[in-house]
Amino acid sequence: MKTSGIYPHEIKRVLIYRLGSLGDTVVVLPTLHLVARTFPNAERLMLTNLPVHAKAPAASAIIGESGLVDGYLSYPVGTRSAATLAWLWLQIRRFRPQVLVYLKKPRDNKVVLRDQRFFRTCGIRKIIGLPLGDRATNLRVGPALWESEASRLARSVNELGAIDLNDPAAWDLRLTAEELSRAEMALKPTGGRPLIACGPGTKMHAKDWGTANWSALMATLAMKFPGHTVVLIGAREEREACEHVAAAWQGNSINLCGELAPRERAAVLRRAELFLGPDSGQMHLAAAAGIPCVIAFSARTKPGIWFPHGKGHRVLYRTLDCVGCKLETCIEQRKRCLTSITVDDMLAASLEAWREKHKPGEHIGIGD
Repeated sequence: MKTSGIYPHEIKRVLIYRLGSLGDTVVVLPTLHLVARTFPNAERLMLTNLPVHAKAPAASAIIGESGLVDGYLSYPVGTRSAATLAWLWLQIRRFRPQVLVYLKKPRDNKVVLRDQRFFRTCGIRKIIGLPLGDRATNLRVGPALWESEASRLARSVNELGAIDLNDPAAWDLRLTAEELSRAEMALKPTGGRPLIACGPGTKMHAKDWGTANWSALMATLAMKFPGHTVVLIGAREEREACEHVAAAWQGNSINLCGELAPRERAAVLRRAELFLGPDSGQMHLAAAAGIPCVIAFSARTKPGIWFPHGKGHRVLYRTLDCVGCKLETCIEQRKRCLTSITVDDMLAASLEAWREKHKPGEHIGIGD
């Protein structure tokens, strides 16, 4: 097969450019699978950023030993250091990639063209996926819904082939037996009870629904699911807040914040019947595992772009006049988009999502 002037089976070195942390990496999984299928004989390195936040794991911690990527080149995002850029240029030149798959999120055209010039000086002649033209934006797909980032990425690299985003295999992290075993060990205190997962933490103030809200929701849900265990997941920095949330669950609970690597959290989430949280990387991990998500979603981005992919989710999103603000800290509006989502709203959405997951007529055992 020949793809736009290249013969994929003859390509030996491919560079994949993607920045971001947990959620940004999970949504690129379908594209990574496509690149791996298209260039089966190539060494594939990912050019990515060093972690920018204690709660933001590196891409290598998410992709792991999946075989989707063979190695990493990492640099401080936003660097203007001539020495750092010279080092990066030299590393890329030494790797001698024949193809660059550009998966960076859309930016100003000047930034994209500057990147293109840089990679050309590194000796790369074939660049796939530059976000220019309609590939630079998430298209509108409904009256109040925009194309997901995963869909935009798939469209950007469509010269490599089609991606079925609804195929569970497209989201496969290829967890190892060791990672699955560690998750099982972490879940031993649950005694085999069915699980509801909650990841209330987020690194952005504008996405934070609040510990008090999550605690109130857990207290109410515990009465509906007396035989379930709630498992709290997240970064170590979120452990103390999650202790308060776990304490509100009148029943068996376990706080795994900071105890598991991202891929081990993904293995835990595969066991859950439901995931509750804000817009976060944990949400994307749960969605990739096919778990119904109930999300208190901030309106800082347009609806749909970062929603969890797949069926069965319940996303509570309030469209206000400030939608798409992209603020990381919301002071003027005091997070009106989130504070207008009530505990009762989340409770109703959680019960609805859980019921939908179970087959009609099945004994589902929700308490009165």
